[in-house]
Amino acid sequence: MHVDTLSVNLLQAAANYSYGSFLGTIQPKSSAQVISYDARFNDLMGNVSATVTDQQDWDFVHEAGIYLPSTRSIYATSQTTTLDDPINITVIDSSTYKLTSSFTHPQLRMPNGGTAYNDTHILFCVFGDLDTPSTLALWDPVTNISTPLLSSFYGVNFSSINDVRVKPSDGSIWFTDDWYGKYEGLRPPPVLPAQVYRFDPVTGQLRAVADGFDQPNGLEFSTDYKTLYVGDSGYVHAPKDFNATRPNTIYAFDVTEEGGLSNRRVHAFGARPFVDGMHLDARGNVWSTSGMGITAWDKNGVLLGEIRVDMNVNNFLFVPEGVLLLAFSKLLLIGCGVRARKEEGW
Repeated sequence: MHVDTLSVNLLQAAANYSYGSFLGTIQPKSSAQVISYDARFNDLMGNVSATVTDQQDWDFVHEAGIYLPSTRSIYATSQTTTLDDPINITVIDSSTYKLTSSFTHPQLRMPNGGTAYNDTHILFCVFGDLDTPSTLALWDPVTNISTPLLSSFYGVNFSSINDVRVKPSDGSIWFTDDWYGKYEGLRPPPVLPAQVYRFDPVTGQLRAVADGFDQPNGLEFSTDYKTLYVGDSGYVHAPKDFNATRPNTIYAFDVTEEGGLSNRRVHAFGARPFVDGMHLDARGNVWSTSGMGITAWDKNGVLLGEIRVDMNVNNFLFVPEGVLLLAFSKLLLIGCGVRARKEEGW
């Protein structure tokens, strides 16, 4: 189905409150609507279409969204609101974008975000539960063997490890730990601040590299790996606890040669809540979920545009045809000109 593009008059949006307010209320005419704030976004997107490739009667796709070249499959995690309903690993066919299988893993108690690891494994962020610690775990989709890499901060429980990325040059693992496990009733009360960490899987060295967040969530490196972007989704705590005065912000940090972070700054603030899953495209533009859709900014934080849809989206991934949205009970393929960075493995 063809998707229309609305090009925004920025001067009118700035001066005319009614016009600016109207932009916030635009709903897709069918399943999607492109809103362009910059002519570069029109060029980036090209001709746009929207296709629901799969739909189930339960929330089978919620987080992760990882393409693994060795199996030619996409891996996601399902949604839950209770410990009685364990989170599944969902496998998606990368040629049809349809559900292949979905299952629980006995050693991966409530998996959430993740990333590809050495092209053959998935590195999962595992929330844990009231008795099981939150961990980083390697999972082999061929053998179904799971191996824990990290289970505490020097003996202190993580709260709920949320998302993770690997820096290829040295193999270091960077991840966020937030309090959503507690807010959702899955984890005990936190005993650590909500922070960003760096872990060296060769030496075992672990350290906090950034604090001062409400809820650090998605994270992603720039294409040259000199910048780390971290989304703070403090706007939402519990499922019904929303507060627009809390962060809905993407921060940028310089990655130091010593493996630390410096020069914290605001990269972007999302007008539409809330920032969660985050990826960069081949041009280095920063994309994040924004509630019912996804939003793009350039590498300087200039707003480029949005893809609004008629369903909630928690994560997404770039695929050869464009963007695949993980929309809880649906997979929505946005056909467009956006392309994945080479590290995504396509």
